[in-house]
Amino acid sequence: MLYSNIPRVTTASAFAGIPPPRPQMLPASLWHPPPVRSGPPSPTGEKLGFCCQTALLSPQSLFDHAVGTDPPAERTGQRQNRGMRTRLGCLSHKSDSYNDFTAILPDKPNRALKRLSTEEATRWADSFDVLLSHKYGLAAFRAFLKTEFSEENLEFWLACEDFKKTRSAAKLASKAQRIFEEFIDVQAPREVNIDFQTRELTRRNMQEPSLSCFDQAQGKVHSLMEKDSYPRFLRSKIYTDLLSQTQRRLS
Repeated sequence: MLYSNIPRVTTASAFAGIPPPRPQMLPASLWHPPPVRSGPPSPTGEKLGFCCQTALLSPQSLFDHAVGTDPPAERTGQRQNRGMRTRLGCLSHKSDSYNDFTAILPDKPNRALKRLSTEEATRWADSFDVLLSHKYGLAAFRAFLKTEFSEENLEFWLACEDFKKTRSAAKLASKAQRIFEEFIDVQAPREVNIDFQTRELTRRNMQEPSLSCFDQAQGKVHSLMEKDSYPRFLRSKIYTDLLSQTQRRLS
């Protein structure tokens, strides 16, 4: 029987204020020693209190512990943890392939490849600005940055380029504030990696927004991508696979 291993509680040990022997089959969360009384002990109080706690345990709870299974709440928590680990594993898996590039091309993949020549793709290695100025080059670089979880740098640079085209004075302040809150401010949703001095200078520029208020921050991010991300992009599978695809199409 499941209750056969539960030790018996002696009256002498209960009267002496000594906690009863710990049951072998009870989890720690379900075992509670009886309170120690300061006055004359009740003939049966402590003993009955402990035995009542044991009697309240369902046979299923004792069985779960005996065979090594978890209580329902713990099993639910473990399932949730496994699900979270799976989701985090998917997020941390960095895919770096030609398919990632074709998935976000401005045009359909096949049509884009027909329009993209090997000469054009090769020219992306000439300079970072040549890459950014090409529609498919920009799309390929964005796909690469997504594999490194650093696409906020390119998104900020593009937002600044769009901001500098603003002609409405009424929209200038609101657009500047949105860019600052999204990319520049401390703990912004897509905070870019800039130094403290640049961030504070940009913050002061927000007092009187102008078309040049993000110039220094944009320059810092451009330099970071050019020196850090761009060389890795040229060595990535996204770029090398793309070159191979264009060459095979011509052959």
